Amino acid sequence: QVQLVESGGGLVQPGGSLRLSCTASGSGFIMATMGWYRQAPGKERELVATITSGGTTTNYAGSVKGRFTISRDNAKNTVDLQMNSLKVEDTAVYYCNAYAYRNPLGAPRPYWGQGTQVTVSS
Repeated sequence: QVQLVESGGGLVQPGGSLRLSCTASGSGFIMATMGWYRQAPGKERELVATITSGGTTTNYAGSVKGRFTISRDNAKNTVDLQMNSLKVEDTAVYYCNAYAYRNPLGAPRPYWGQGTQVTVSS
């Protein structure tokens, strides 16, 4: 089984910055694409950013492009999300996501962290 543990959420003023970190663990598993999603109260979970296994390709939601940066360290099995110029509308629970597999010939399965709260408020 794969476990994802997030950290770094909290309360920040508009215009401020936060850095989220997610550590993945799972004996024998290989992490493929990893990413961050978020869910605001009363809304559906939405993609924030993803990064491929080699770290060469990233994808961002239009609402965060230019403000957020996703990165990963495969040696440590971590994926981070640097969030700058935060807005009130960025307030949400942020979830770490990873597609992982044991057998390279099989399809990777999605795994989720427990979520970390990010609140942007003055």
